[in-house]
Amino acid sequence: MADSYLSALNILRETTPLVQCLTNAVVMQFSANVLLAAGASPAMVDTPAESAEFARIANAVLINPGTPSTEQYQGMHNAIAGAQAAGTPWVLDPVAVGGLSQRTEFAAGVVEKHPTAIRGNASEVVALAGLGAGGRGVDATDTVEAALEAAQLLAQRTGAVVAVSGAEDLIVSTERTTWLRSGDPMLQLVIGTGCSLGALVAAYLGATRGTDISAHDAVLAAHAHIGAAGQLAAQRSSSPGSFAVAFIDALYELDFATIATLCSIREA
Repeated sequence: MADSYLSALNILRETTPLVQCLTNAVVMQFSANVLLAAGASPAMVDTPAESAEFARIANAVLINPGTPSTEQYQGMHNAIAGAQAAGTPWVLDPVAVGGLSQRTEFAAGVVEKHPTAIRGNASEVVALAGLGAGGRGVDATDTVEAALEAAQLLAQRTGAVVAVSGAEDLIVSTERTTWLRSGDPMLQLVIGTGCSLGALVAAYLGATRGTDISAHDAVLAAHAHIGAAGQLAAQRSSSPGSFAVAFIDALYELDFATIATLCSIREA
């Protein structure tokens, strides 16, 4: 398992997967920079007229309804259809689901279309599974441990790898449950770190598609990469502004050996 998830980083950088990001306006530039630094290629193609066509040529697709418009909702529906037609991996990041009715209805509908992975905080995952009401805006009010049942339910229902972010990340698939300890609290003080994690999950899934690396390990690799970068950035900075720059640099500089030393992984 360990060798498998770590080798995903080299595959990512060798293949430079093209990631279509239908994501919120607040984080577009930051997410694009994260993907570039990690070794992927971002494309923010989200219009209804183009999103399905692009999903068929992209290596992976991110669906993140963080700041949705009617047009973007349609673009997301079209992109999912395009991804399904081409067998393109796609990731659902259910931002603030549970707190607002329209996005909750949207996420509840598209999750039944079997995303390759679902990535969110504990309250978002609990709400998406129908076991809770959501958090406080984009902030979780549930613990990661409390989201275990919801993650398992979603994995069984959809076949997706379900990842729950927190002080210790949880990655659940139909056959495995993995806990990852990495990262730094400063990640919570820079907008876009969580949303860019969803983009990087898509990148790793796109890069490893057709290899012997499982979707579970691809999702784990994305979380380890982000977490290790957060730890390095915290060592090099003292405030959120400098942390954001150091975080991008760390994503670029990290190798799999360093990631292994900075992350603690346990299988449950």
